[in-house]
Amino acid sequence: MDSLQPEDPHSLGAYRLLGRLGAGGMGRVYLARSDRGRTVAVKLVQRELAGQEEFRRRFRQEVQSARRVGGEWTAPVLDADTEADIPWVATGYIAGPSLRQVVDRDYGPLPERSVRILGAGLARALQAVHAAGIVHRDLKPSNVLITLDGPRVIDFGIARALETVTDGGLTRTGAAVGSPGFMSPEQVRGAKVTAASDVFCLGAVLAYAATGRMPFGTADSGVHALLYRIAQEEPDLTGVPEPLRPLIAAFLAKDPADRPTPEQALERTGVQDLLTDLRSAEPWLPGGLVAQLGRHAVRLLDVEDPAAANPLTQVDPRPAGRPVDLPTVTAGPAAQPLPPAVPVPAVHGHPGPYGPGPYDSGVYATPPAPERRRSMAPFVLAAVVTAGLLAGGGTVYLLNRETNDEGRSGPGPVTSPTTTPGSSTSGPSASAGPSTPSPAKATPASGPVPQAFIGTWESDFQTAGGANTRRIVLRQGPVGTTVADISGHGTNEYGTVYRCAWVADLSAAAAADGPLRLGPSRVTVAEPTTSCQPGEATELTLLPDGSLRRMFIGTDKEPLVYTKRS
Repeated sequence: MDSLQPEDPHSLGAYRLLGRLGAGGMGRVYLARSDRGRTVAVKLVQRELAGQEEFRRRFRQEVQSARRVGGEWTAPVLDADTEADIPWVATGYIAGPSLRQVVDRDYGPLPERSVRILGAGLARALQAVHAAGIVHRDLKPSNVLITLDGPRVIDFGIARALETVTDGGLTRTGAAVGSPGFMSPEQVRGAKVTAASDVFCLGAVLAYAATGRMPFGTADSGVHALLYRIAQEEPDLTGVPEPLRPLIAAFLAKDPADRPTPEQALERTGVQDLLTDLRSAEPWLPGGLVAQLGRHAVRLLDVEDPAAANPLTQVDPRPAGRPVDLPTVTAGPAAQPLPPAVPVPAVHGHPGPYGPGPYDSGVYATPPAPERRRSMAPFVLAAVVTAGLLAGGGTVYLLNRETNDEGRSGPGPVTSPTTTPGSSTSGPSASAGPSTPSPAKATPASGPVPQAFIGTWESDFQTAGGANTRRIVLRQGPVGTTVADISGHGTNEYGTVYRCAWVADLSAAAAADGPLRLGPSRVTVAEPTTSCQPGEATELTLLPDGSLRRMFIGTDKEPLVYTKRS
């Protein structure tokens, strides 16, 4: 968990914020404590999303649906204010790391018994989610939290709310929502997504838990190739214990009709009876991992209320629609407007740090005594990736490779592109991107930007609507100044032509071979004006073949690979 920054609100509704847990596609997530002592995770929606009525409509619907999700296998939605100037939502805080952290960093692949119990718990969670009329759409290791009492699912409903948030732009929209490697064939194709899609993703999660590998490989060979394998090829279950293979293979059937229901999946795990008494039965996790979770729980006791020594005056909530002055503050290299203290609803879905477990985070008739907790590390919410497969053609199209979403930090100035005499003002051109400044004459042998990075780089990709291009021009400049001009143009999946431009500052001097770190990007050109969004900080790395890889820091986004043009 990170400390609160000066620009962060100190409280949201009845919740005092204790620290930052992470950030995701929808906004920033905070660890908070209610005035009655309950620890929760509160998500504050991004300001630019709050200004989009379509997002608000979906967010309102999904929060309402998420409130109906019951059971002990999910993080309960406790509170929300969907009508606030900046909406928020709060959920019970789960005391455990994500499955991703457990497998990738803390322990490694889980033994067969643990995987079976994991599958049974997730099947129970899907039963609860589907009973509320929700399809999760983004079940993946970072959305599964591991506790001593079993797994817990977070982030249900979020993906649906993010599906349509722009007026014809690529940003966070598309025929499918999910994360590469943990998407179903129907998500990849842009077909109708039903509850069976979550069962397919459950199979992918269990294969990962048993082996530490994704059943359809990684995006190292390209996201297009990964999505094609999901849609067309059989999973690679090498390393999965033999007794688990039939179980996982059934979940990964290409045809949704061939997959078991969550009820059938629960029965096939063969351990459904253990779920009723995990607390008193033999631990479901390996001993080493149990001890580690215990140490994490002890560390949570150290969290202190930063406002205790400096009590704050709660700001009266302002009704939605009433003008409110929101201070624009700097979060690192980019500015992000955040609201003063306002009432905040519960956050459904949070990054996955540690917090109170499901058994002591249910809705209490009498609130529990305050507990001091601290998470080990922030986890990023699921990235929103859209992809489609042209029916009959067998060619995978990435609908939202980087999309018009250049990040999640505070929005920069948005202006309309300047037109030249004789040019049309009716809309952007499909073939030309926004004017991007040529790289300035750089000092060749000195400066914080290594010479090998300086120049013009391009990345091309396809959507169902047509071709799209991202261009980044890097130049020499001091730390803290703008050294990158980024542009993008193309046609989104709905056939709408867009043009966007961004700038980004240099975060730190780099070694000769990198990596080069850029701060969050800021929008300078947007056409249509609602289709371009600021972006997160990025890290640029030179690859052996001379290309440039651009990683989006703090997200699950797949990296972009650029080719040097000049």
